[in-house]
Amino acid sequence: MLLRAAGWIDVETGRRNTPAAILIEGNQIAAIDPPQVPQDVRVVDLGELTLLPGLMDMEINLLIGGPDTPTGLPNPMHGVQDDPVYRTLRGTVNARTTLHAGFTTVRNLGLMVKTGGYLLDVDLGRAIDNGWVEGPRIIGAGHAITPTGGHLDPTMFQRLAPHIMPLSVEEGRANGVPQVRECVRYQIKYGAGVIKISASGGVMSHGTVAGAQQYSDEELAAIVDEAHRAGVPVAAHAHGDAGIRACIRAGVDCIEHGSLATDDTIAMMVDHGTFLVPTSYLSEGLDVSKAAPALQKKAAEVFPKARETLRKAIKAGVRIACGTDAPAVPHGDNAKELWALVDRGMTPAQALRAATITSAELIGVDDRGRLAPGLLADIIAVPGDPTADITTVQDVRFVMKDGRIHKQP
Repeated sequence: MLLRAAGWIDVETGRRNTPAAILIEGNQIAAIDPPQVPQDVRVVDLGELTLLPGLMDMEINLLIGGPDTPTGLPNPMHGVQDDPVYRTLRGTVNARTTLHAGFTTVRNLGLMVKTGGYLLDVDLGRAIDNGWVEGPRIIGAGHAITPTGGHLDPTMFQRLAPHIMPLSVEEGRANGVPQVRECVRYQIKYGAGVIKISASGGVMSHGTVAGAQQYSDEELAAIVDEAHRAGVPVAAHAHGDAGIRACIRAGVDCIEHGSLATDDTIAMMVDHGTFLVPTSYLSEGLDVSKAAPALQKKAAEVFPKARETLRKAIKAGVRIACGTDAPAVPHGDNAKELWALVDRGMTPAQALRAATITSAELIGVDDRGRLAPGLLADIIAVPGDPTADITTVQDVRFVMKDGRIHKQP
């Protein structure tokens, strides 16, 4: 197959090259502007569109939100009303929506829900890989890991009476070094490609102070030790400065949010090479109007500080990858995070790099994130020039993943 278009983006240099001719063989890019084209090639002419590599969302949850709650926070009762089958079927809809929005690879950083121990995001990823349903490649965390009463405990959306939804260690509620080690081992045993932990309080959770460290230093060290010995990275939900610093000391690979990091902590992230997934569009895109007054108050306090923290992190040179925390931002609106990165101080080219090259570095792959021979044929097309106007990535007209067209004009 030969893709023709008005231009293509080299995300390494940040330049738009014109015109574009990309030869696809199987699931890989064979050549850029090939001097010769095979006789029997299928030509797909995309006219005035611009080609760029498939985007990546490094914090998403495909199993909540979506068709039954298209905007705002998920139904607070989802944890006790949705069984694993219903949740997974919802995930197939959200996966297709995400792919059609131009995101061909995601990290699914799970919440804590009753599943009987099944890692639903891992199974959804297998179904997508098998071609049964449309969706992005998924690096799944299985069950997020949190202490009792922590941000990702089911107190996240409301208080539940004791014993309403008891969770096992395998399902992510773990306290003390022996339990957190067991919990990490369970997620890895059943296919988790990343370990997600709750290291500080949250904004949209009852009973937690957003800045408060939750796991002890010893527990964090044990989690990272177990994961890294298996070659699996660790991502930590952390708003508060103390929790972020504790995670960096423990060797956590990536901080999610990082809202209240001080200047010294930002410098610490640079020194250690710690990634940041700021999920910054939340401060504009999360509809908190129906949240409890206490949660609205926390959001009003944290979100402005988070925007300023990101501006400092960009200026300092922190390794920043793209993530949305969808469905807190509705599925399909993922590209608005790139607008937020630009609004906080990145150039459009830097924002594209965050959603491609830097995200690929975060998940430890070198087979995607750029348009180059030998890489996976994950290619999208948008009107105009996204290096001049980043909002063009919110209008994805063409999506190819693994050499297969999923969306075209």
